[in-house]
Amino acid sequence: MEIRSLRGKNKDVWKFIFSDKNSIVEAVLYRYSSFTRRTVICCSVMSGCPVGCTFCGTGKRFIRNLTAEEIVFQTTYILKKMKISANKIDKFQIMFMSMGEPTLNWDNVEAAIRKLNKLYPDAQLLISTIGTDKKDVLGKIIRLSEEIPTVGLQFSIHESDDKKRSRLIPYKDKLTLRGIAEYGEIWHRATRRFPYLNYIVTPGNSGSRSAESLAAIFNPRIFKLTLSVFCETDKTKKSKTGQKLSLIKKFHKLLLPLGFDIRIFNPAGQDDIGGGCGQLWFVQNQLRKLSPNL
Repeated sequence: MEIRSLRGKNKDVWKFIFSDKNSIVEAVLYRYSSFTRRTVICCSVMSGCPVGCTFCGTGKRFIRNLTAEEIVFQTTYILKKMKISANKIDKFQIMFMSMGEPTLNWDNVEAAIRKLNKLYPDAQLLISTIGTDKKDVLGKIIRLSEEIPTVGLQFSIHESDDKKRSRLIPYKDKLTLRGIAEYGEIWHRATRRFPYLNYIVTPGNSGSRSAESLAAIFNPRIFKLTLSVFCETDKTKKSKTGQKLSLIKKFHKLLLPLGFDIRIFNPAGQDDIGGGCGQLWFVQNQLRKLSPNL
């Protein structure tokens, strides 16, 4: 296996690329002030992805599922390479949200979560999903979350309307927004923890109608909201991060009176190393070579 690392200009984000002749995988490491204060590792669960989100550099170039060992290795390698002591981190988060849909490789993801929980019992293990309509997996997520109290759940919704969301996330076998709301409330009742909604803010989905629609579908007392910038999937495009953050702040003001607990996520390293989730242009050429017919 060949492992390559890239560091962002702001010095607080690194991308790690794991590749062999049959697959390529990426993971991203974030440092907040210091590794001991907060460390975040975004892991891949697949090489490529079959979901086909239009904003994601992976596109529909699915290569294969990763094994549990390969998922775990991303974290253990990064910690060892960067000389980070997991037991000295105040807030350690491992997020399954870089490349691939966790619910479509659930057996391996669950096995990886169990292993990581044993290795790093204080780490938050955060599942990020589009909300596939796989009832057996959804039930297993609840049972695992009840068993391991550090497991968290986030839904990537990005729109307040199902038709618009399907254009952005064309995968057919997914829950509707109201289906996500119903499942999230069930998960909340079972775990007493709060699910998150990840929402990429654009000029077309950040008006008062969108804010009101979100509040009508998702109970603000149960769902917490993460507002994200729309990362570019092509390194030749200008990100215009400042303009995007200004748009997020305006939408934030519309949502606050509706009762949402909101955080804003601005992915460091998005411009120079593709540090944002779904921003995978450093691996696109390799993915094309591995799946030339897609």
